[in-house]
Amino acid sequence: MTLETEKHVPPRRTQAERRAQSDQSLLLAAAELIAEEGFQAATFEKVGARAGYSRGLASQRFGSKDGLIEALINELHERSDELGAAADVEAVSGLEEILGSVDTFLRNFETEIALKAYFVAMAGTVATLSRLRAAFAASHMKAKLRFMEQIARGQADGTVSRDLDAEAAALMIGSLLLGVSTQWLIDPTTDLDRIRRTTLDTLRRSLATTPR
Repeated sequence: MTLETEKHVPPRRTQAERRAQSDQSLLLAAAELIAEEGFQAATFEKVGARAGYSRGLASQRFGSKDGLIEALINELHERSDELGAAADVEAVSGLEEILGSVDTFLRNFETEIALKAYFVAMAGTVATLSRLRAAFAASHMKAKLRFMEQIARGQADGTVSRDLDAEAAALMIGSLLLGVSTQWLIDPTTDLDRIRRTTLDTLRRSLATTPR
């Protein structure tokens, strides 16, 4: 083998890298199935086949369907963090950080498979009284705490009213996003961009410090 051909040989992936890649493929396949066909469609057989692996691998990696959905929830949080990191939140006020988080969510909801799958799966677990409700509750708690931190930052820098109950306001913002997401899943013709603009304007008016 010549040096010229050797430099085109891709480096061999480690076992950990191969495992991470297969896990990502399985989670993406599960998200696509849930988003397209509903919560019940994400069987290990379908997930494995769609990802190009065996049913046994999906079962081995996640143990149960609940384990698979919990992994999807964690994946969503990681993706949300990635989207949030795209903006330099340190350079903006607390109020703008809140609005930026809401803006990012609503701009990406239609195109992010993981987001759609999350809400479809959540609806399925609520309808069936699944134990996974606890996993979604924990997920929503993380979102509430993140908004509470942003509100506290805004109150500290003077851009968010100090009269606001930070916890209640955080729950209100999360509930608003939950409602908009559910509405879009029920009726995909819903104009999310129009709602996004109105939501940002309404939140700015509601949260901002009122001049005295």
